[in-house]
Amino acid sequence: MEKEVSFYATGRRKSSIARTWLKPGKGNIVVNDRAIEDYFSVPAARYAISQPLIMTQTQGIYDIHVRVLGGGTSGQAGAIRHGITRALMLADPELRSVLKKAGFVRRDPRSKERKKYGQRAARARFQFSKR
Repeated sequence: MEKEVSFYATGRRKSSIARTWLKPGKGNIVVNDRAIEDYFSVPAARYAISQPLIMTQTQGIYDIHVRVLGGGTSGQAGAIRHGITRALMLADPELRSVLKKAGFVRRDPRSKERKKYGQRAARARFQFSKR
């Protein structure tokens, strides 16, 4: 019996974490046991997820299964894109140069700044009143 080849990678963005599995297939993308169209109603999020596959011309080659948690729509889409990128590099190390040039390899370090005490938000202050 032949063992099925599968590539696993973790992607992160803002406060989202995506566990991503790539295995040879027909190009189906499943996020949290739902089709990508059901999970992401915003077309921009679906496009962001498929960007690494488009750049490397591997759209119909791999089935992708993702478990994502934390954050919102855009953060989750970015985490999935990062996870797919890392898994593609495991599957074929020669794709790294294309993905790196597109800027998908590096984790986006930007995240929400914490709220400070004595203030209204991270940087916004309470309004000053002279009288």
